Parts: sequence; structure tokens; C-alpha cells
Amino acid sequence: MNLSETPLLVPSVPTDNVTDLLEQRVAATPDRALFATPEGDTWRDMTALQFRDKVVAVAKGLVAAGVQPGDRIGLMCKTSFEWSLIDFALFYAGAVMVPIYETSSALQIHWIMEDSAARGIITETAEHAERLAEIRAEAPGLQLEWRLDEGAIDQLISSGTEIPSEEIERRRNIANADDIATLIYTSGSTGRPKGCVLTHANFVDLSRNSAAALGEVVNQPGASTLLFVTLAHVFARFISILTVHSGVRVGHQPDTTKLLPSLGSFHPTFLLAVPRVFEKVYNSAEQKAEAGGKGKIFRAAALVAVQHSELTMAGDKVPFMLGLKFKLFDKLVFAKLREAMGGQVKYAVSGSAPLSHYLGHFYHSLGIKILEGYGLTETTAPVTVNLPDKFKIGTVGPALPGHTVRIAEDGEVEVKGIDVFKEYWRNPEATREVFTTDGFFKTGDLGSLDSDGYLTITGRKKEIIVTAGGKNVAPAGLEDPIRSFPLIGQIVAVGDQKPFISALITLDAEMLPTWLKNHNLNADMTLEEATAHPAVVAEIQRAVDHGNKYVSRAESIRKWVILPTEFTEASGHLTPKMSIKRDNILRDYAGEIAKLYGDNPQTETVSTTV
Repeated sequence: MNLSETPLLVPSVPTDNVTDLLEQRVAATPDRALFATPEGDTWRDMTALQFRDKVVAVAKGLVAAGVQPGDRIGLMCKTSFEWSLIDFALFYAGAVMVPIYETSSALQIHWIMEDSAARGIITETAEHAERLAEIRAEAPGLQLEWRLDEGAIDQLISSGTEIPSEEIERRRNIANADDIATLIYTSGSTGRPKGCVLTHANFVDLSRNSAAALGEVVNQPGASTLLFVTLAHVFARFISILTVHSGVRVGHQPDTTKLLPSLGSFHPTFLLAVPRVFEKVYNSAEQKAEAGGKGKIFRAAALVAVQHSELTMAGDKVPFMLGLKFKLFDKLVFAKLREAMGGQVKYAVSGSAPLSHYLGHFYHSLGIKILEGYGLTETTAPVTVNLPDKFKIGTVGPALPGHTVRIAEDGEVEVKGIDVFKEYWRNPEATREVFTTDGFFKTGDLGSLDSDGYLTITGRKKEIIVTAGGKNVAPAGLEDPIRSFPLIGQIVAVGDQKPFISALITLDAEMLPTWLKNHNLNADMTLEEATAHPAVVAEIQRAVDHGNKYVSRAESIRKWVILPTEFTEASGHLTPKMSIKRDNILRDYAGEIAKLYGDNPQTETVSTTV
């Protein structure tokens, strides 16, 4: 199958914009808890009506400060209730938010503010303000500034009391479905970030149709989620708007080191995460079991869980002894993991990278369906997603209602539908380059559709490695299985126009001390010391051997090197959503790559490390 289409479930309304989602939620369930904010070890609920009233109050303050309809206003803030409050307040004031990752550098802030012609910016901390100050003189268009840690919300509410409610009602109704709702800049993994113009229809139609398709997840009584993925990313931004539409109770925890305690007190019914989070949860549980002398039991339980899931999903009968083991491990092991995640999680929506089959089946046996989906900033997030009743591990699901997905002759995934962006901001040439003559958006990703219309992503078109022998290799197929090992921080396969595939590997600095301690080694070992330690080298080789099982010999990793450093966003090697910036890494580590091929570049002798 080269084309899959799912018709709309909820028709478009040309006059509706994002504010109508909140107004309709308030009309339907004014007293339903829509948000919850931390209060000690508990959470204080805020109803839909209370939220709308606060949104209007902040919007009045923005109007009083001089914000005009259509003004672009930057927001640099961690994932929090305030983020969503400001988001909707800007919608009600008729303005357009330009989100900025809180980790963005001064130069990145300058580019986004200058390119978007933003008139104002809201920052959260003194550190944010310092970065802004570095480029303030070069941004004369910024006329309005607020600091959240200096009481900006209260100041806006106080200053807007004289603005009549009728003015906010007028402003919130200015935008129609086709008008710009937000301007989100791409992560810049392949060059300077481009501004994606996303319309009100993109968010409204996608929210309504996704809610209809994901009814078991978001439309159930008591549905709740704890957001920890950055709201500056379109994935979490869409979910935050979808939850308002669906009446889901939302909490926020930007500090992932406090995630497990927050999950334990909030008790979400579904989660939004990237695969790395699920890998971390699994690896942490395994290492904790190892430290308690129960590592073998945990791994045996995990294997049983995966086998049990594979059989049940295939519709096969589970052998008596396997079923018995599963019930035993469910009480001894799996119940504790479910409790650690809050005890009520039934679903998780995952995106940005593939989740391994192993972990998909592992969590499925825990009673948690990880609904992998696929989308880009240019598609307002999800184009496809696995659904509770249409669920295949290893795929990113069928097309959501209102979308058509097709595979081009060269394997590129092309999409058309309700969430495809309008254009790149002030960049008609770049816009023309990504659309086909019949209106499909060219995603740049490679994939395939099965006979049921389920999409599988196999890699990025620009990242395909072509070896000297002419073999085309998609690096994701190699990297993803290896990255699931506890010691692996990141892995980057290399080998374009080379005789074989090699890899740059970094260690997970957070997991390293625990792993070392569990193997009776010095837990205070530095990254540089660890890269040369025989036990660490042997474990990395084991991970590479595991990854090589998934590919042919011509595609397998022959040489690799452990770098005594970490790839981070600050170093310029990761995007804010923790995807690798492959071009930057290849450039900055060109010397290390050359060494991998330097001994005898015309041979393909298998080697372990350098």
C-alpha cells in the first residue's frame, strides 16, 4: 500500500479559533477540574470556569500594556501552568505566541525575535533575562517585556482591571480558522530555524478529530495527564490544547528528577513522552533491581512480559507455564512499576523517535499501551498515531481523521490534511520546496505503509548513509536498539562514502555511577576514565553486537569509539527535544571519524574500538 486516508470525523467550522475550544469547555463542564497546580505534596484543582476567568484577566493586562491583535509575543518559560495560562491569554488578546525553548542561546533568541518581528517577550527567570540582555540592543523592535519571577502575572491582572470584558470578547473573535495561531520555529537540526505558520484550524480541527479518535484516552471520566515535555515543542503544545478541548485534568512537572514523586501524587491516566523517557524508566528499574541483588529476577520478568505481550497481540494462546510466570511476576515486579508511575496510567503517547519493540511489548504487559505517533512541527504534531483499538507495536499507527499519507517512489513520506502548516514565515522559496504540485507536504522522512495502512518510519531522507560500496543504510535502524542499553547516552552511526559503518558513542553520565556500583567498580569514575575501562568497553561492545543483529553484515557497525564527553543542547549537538544534530556532530568530530578509518580505509576488517 502506498496511500492511506482517514476521513474527517468532526467537520471544520470556518469561524472557530482556539478560544472557542475553551469557551465550549466552560459551557459544557464549568466546574470540571481542568488544571491542577502543586501545593506541597498535593495538588490544587482549578476548574474550567476559573481558568477561563484568569485567562481573560491576563488578556486584559496584555491589552492594557498595548498588545495589538496580530502582534507576535515571545514566551520563554519552562513547562508549567503559567505557560498554558499565557498561551490562552494571548489567544484571547488576539496576539500570536512565538515560543522559545528555555535552553535557547542569546543568538537563537535574537534570530527568532528578529525574524518573527516580535513586539514583546515574556521570560521566566533572571538567567533568561540575562541572555535576552545580551542581544537587547540588536532587537529594537522589542517594545514590551515581562518577567514571570518578578510577578508578571499579578501585574498584568492588576493593570487590566479597567479593560472591559467586551473588548476581550471582540478580540478573541477576530481570528478565523485560516488565520495564524502561532509561529513555531523548527529545532534547527538541519540549519537555521524556520518559522512554521500554524493556523487556528490546524489546532482546532486536529484537537476535535484526535479527541474523537482517542476517546478512550482523553474523553473518559477522570482522565488526567502530567506534562513534563517542554511546551515550546509542538507535540506538548498540541496536547495542552487538546486537553482543554477534552476536559482533561492537567498537571505540570518540568523537573524530570522529580517526575516519579509527582506521578505518585498526581496519578495520571495517560502520559506524553519521548522514547528516551521509557528507556530511562526501564533502565533505572533494572539497575535498582541489580543493586538489590534481584537483577536476574527483573530480566527474567521482563522477558516473560515481552513473550506474553507478543503472544497476546498475535492472538495466540499463552502456554500454561508462561501464563503462570506472568501472573507471579505481575504481583512481584510489574505492580511496583505501575505504582511508581502513579498506579493509574493506561496509555502513553510517544513520538519524536522510534520505541523498541522490546519496550513496547514490555510496557504493554504492564497494562500500559504506548501509542506511538508521527508528526513534525510543520504538521502541528500528529499525522498518524496508534489508537486504543487500532494498535500495532513497531508502527506509528494509521492516519488520524482528516489526513492522507502516501509513500513517494523514493520512499519519502508525504502528507496532506487538517494539521499541515500554512507556510514558512516570510520564506516562500522554502515553502515551495516542501510541497508537491498536488499539495502534499514532503516530510523528509522515509517510511512504508502496511496492508492495513499503518505507517512505519525507517529514517530521515537526508541522513541515509551511502557506503563506498553503494549500500544505503538508515542509521536509525542501528542506533535505536543500541541506545536502549543503560550505559549508552547517544550513538551516531557514520560511514558515508566509507568502506564500512562506524559509530561515535557517548556514555549516559546519569546512569554511569549506578552501573559502575552494580558492577563493583568505582562509582566516582570520570567519563574519561570510564571510556577506557575494560568493563565499560565490554558492555558497549555487547550493545553494539545487539544492534548489529537487526541489520545485515554490510549495514553493521564495524568500528566504534567512546567519546569522553556528552552530547548536549548547550554543546550544539542536541535539539531541545533531545534529537541529535547529526551535521554538527559529523563536523565537530571529523577528526575522531577520520581515525576510525585511518588505519586501513580500504579494508572492512571487523574491529571493536579505537
